[in-house]
Parts: sequence; C-alpha cells; structure tokens
Amino acid sequence: MTITLEIPEELKNELANEANQVGLSLSDYALRLLYTRPMLNAPPKTGDDLVAYWKTAGVIGTRTEIADSQQHARMIRAEAETRNRDNFN
Repeated sequence: MTITLEIPEELKNELANEANQVGLSLSDYALRLLYTRPMLNAPPKTGDDLVAYWKTAGVIGTRTEIADSQQHARMIRAEAETRNRDNFN
C-alpha cells in the first residue's frame, strides 16, 4: 500500500536526519515509527512481550555483524567500566 503525505519541510528534515542517524531511508524510518504506535497505547509488560514486539518491528536480527550477543554485551560493559570520564566534560 502506498500513502502520500504532505508534511512541513521542517518536519521532513527532522525525520530525514533521524533516519540518517540510524542508517535507514526516510520511508523505512517512517514505517518504523508507525510500527511503534501500538506500543504507545499498550507498552510491553514482560520481556516476552518486548521480544515479540521487536520481532514484529523487524529489530531482531538487524545487527548481523554481532555474532555472539553475550560477548558483545560483555565488551560494551567492559568499555563502560574502564572509560575515561574526563572526556565527558
């Protein structure tokens, strides 16, 4: 299905910038925003609900460069624990 929307140029630019930051086209980013709509009215209550939502939204499996998610999480935690806090001022 195709929908054509007339939106203010400023909003279009904001959405395009956000889409660029996450590496998506503007149309894919807009679609992802629409997928989040149900979550606003009924946020997931359990971890299973959240995973089911992520699967529906196409989030799970998007980071194909991460072979071992547990190892990746440990690496991020180690980096956070040893970062130089002086760089954040």
